[in-house]
Amino acid sequence: MLRSAVRTVARASAGPLSGIATPEKWVVDWFTGNMANSAGVRVDYDTAMMYAPFFAGVRVIAEDLGLLPLFLYERMRRGKQRATGHPLYPLLHDAPNDMMGAMAFKEALQGHAITWGRGVAYVVTHERTGVVEELWPLRPDRVRIKVRQMGKGRAERWVQYRDDENGIYANLAPGEFLCINGLGDDGVTGYSVVELAANSIGLGLATEHYGAKTFSNGSAPAGALTHPENLSPEARKRMADDWENIHRGIDRAHRVAILEEGVTWQAVGLPNDANQFLETRKLQVTDMARWLRLPPHKIGDLDRATFSNIEEQQIDYISSALSAWLTRWEQAILTQLLLPEERARYFPEHLVDALLRGNTAARYAAYAIGRQWGWLSANDVRERENMNPVSGGDAYLVPLNMVPADGGQAVEEDDSRAAVRRYARMLRGRGINARERIAEAWAPKIEEADQEIADLEREKVGALVDEHLDTGDRGRRSTSAFLAALSVLYAEDGPIAAAMTALWLPIMTAFAADVAEDAAEEVGHEDDVDLSTWAHAYTLSHIAYRLASSFGQLRNKTEAADTQEDAAAAVVRRLVKWQEERAAQTARWESSQLPNAAARETWKEAGVRKLKWVAQGSKNCPYCTKLDGRTVGIETPFIAKGDEVEGDDGEALKAKRNTFHPPVHAGCDCQVVPVVSD
Repeated sequence: MLRSAVRTVARASAGPLSGIATPEKWVVDWFTGNMANSAGVRVDYDTAMMYAPFFAGVRVIAEDLGLLPLFLYERMRRGKQRATGHPLYPLLHDAPNDMMGAMAFKEALQGHAITWGRGVAYVVTHERTGVVEELWPLRPDRVRIKVRQMGKGRAERWVQYRDDENGIYANLAPGEFLCINGLGDDGVTGYSVVELAANSIGLGLATEHYGAKTFSNGSAPAGALTHPENLSPEARKRMADDWENIHRGIDRAHRVAILEEGVTWQAVGLPNDANQFLETRKLQVTDMARWLRLPPHKIGDLDRATFSNIEEQQIDYISSALSAWLTRWEQAILTQLLLPEERARYFPEHLVDALLRGNTAARYAAYAIGRQWGWLSANDVRERENMNPVSGGDAYLVPLNMVPADGGQAVEEDDSRAAVRRYARMLRGRGINARERIAEAWAPKIEEADQEIADLEREKVGALVDEHLDTGDRGRRSTSAFLAALSVLYAEDGPIAAAMTALWLPIMTAFAADVAEDAAEEVGHEDDVDLSTWAHAYTLSHIAYRLASSFGQLRNKTEAADTQEDAAAAVVRRLVKWQEERAAQTARWESSQLPNAAARETWKEAGVRKLKWVAQGSKNCPYCTKLDGRTVGIETPFIAKGDEVEGDDGEALKAKRNTFHPPVHAGCDCQVVPVVSD
């Protein structure tokens, strides 16, 4: 799993050997108990979880946090929406890896954070894009938190992972791990509750051990047999053995004892009631609840719980103990899994409504108030009750005799007029014309960059042709060697991909930014829209398509040729064709594709819900004419993959992909526009 920064550590380099004079720490721990305590009972991370009140408390917090749904949200101008398209969403909500669900993952990490003071997961990312693909919990006993000074007052938290059993050692840099920690003295790692509560846990374990021993002795205190005369050692031993064989053990309790020759029984020690045995055990349950900040009823102590206060204790538990852990999780995900440029747009949040539902009557009364005063709609209520929405249920109602104190009617009229003005401006084609002007400004830059790529391909592929196909020495000619070298040249980490990234990425990012600024203004969206992350993914997608297409064309030309000389000539002709024609074709395609795609992303953030297809110019084909005026939801494709659009001549165009925006074919210059009013 730890596929980066892993090396084997020689056991000989682990340090000096342990001896009687210089024992290692684990030797001392083995004889004295891992955690210092005064109860005389060994306490470590394993034995602590065998203590019922402590295990119950850890389980309550871990299970409650694990069962709460964790969503990744996208901030809107007003409100938020679930960011189901972000790569982190399914990892946090459904399954972080292919072996466990979200609850099992969060439950394990939370248990580690409480008992060990840190819960650490390994973050698996894509080697090229850096997108998070998997999250794996790490064993806490093999993890150490380190702080490295980076100079100029900066420091970074690193994770050291050591598996001495298998000889694995790894240093995980920021971005390669997710660390959840609680209260601590440095904010980097948390206190271990097991270490801090060693005395309390030890006392509880000692009490349990004492109780078990007492019952194994027939629930009677220890005692002594006395004889009026002196007995030989053999007689004393025989008398003691006979007594224990008859009376020791729960199955032999309360047997009749016959004492002969003046022998008498005298109890030594105090009975359980005098020792306040039960009171001590109850106090330890309360003590564990205090350590874990839990109401006692959560771990089975119902002495002071009543029907009137247990609901309030539940609310207090959620708003204090559990809420603190939820906040730690959300802030850790925000700062450790999201990129800095994503944090202003996305944020994680748990849904705690399920734990705060209360009784039915109180819940319905709260819904009635929210519905009456206008902050809840019928569908808002139904969503909280896990029911499907109903038609017309999105309306918000307010009393007729209530109006805003600052002249709400005038504000409403102003908002209405602004919406009409925006819609009228859209109908006049202002947005379309503006995007066309932006595209015209960027098209020459795209063509220039693509021409450089075509020239580079002519140079690199031409050298491979000379080396493997066009050599005068027939013994050195090899089609297979040429195709192998060609696959390396067009690999995702090859020189062609690197050149495309260096040339295209700055252009596509700046192009998208210009479109976003104009598209936001078109619908009256006042906040800045950052499409840099989207532009990066868009560029990588087009690079991957171009690499596959170019390699496929050259391979087909090579394999279809009868001789190696024919193959060399065919490959060179294709390279020349790319130099002469492809740069202009790429510029025309991107001048239509990117503005529509970037505008759609901007309108999604601005809260636009519908788009309309607009056929442009006099060269519209029959297929585009059929689509003209079609209106769909912004998340719905205009044409689904496999759909057919019939032309005027009866010939159908079958879609090869989901089409959310133009172009639908080469030469298509259609546009999409936002539907801001129906």
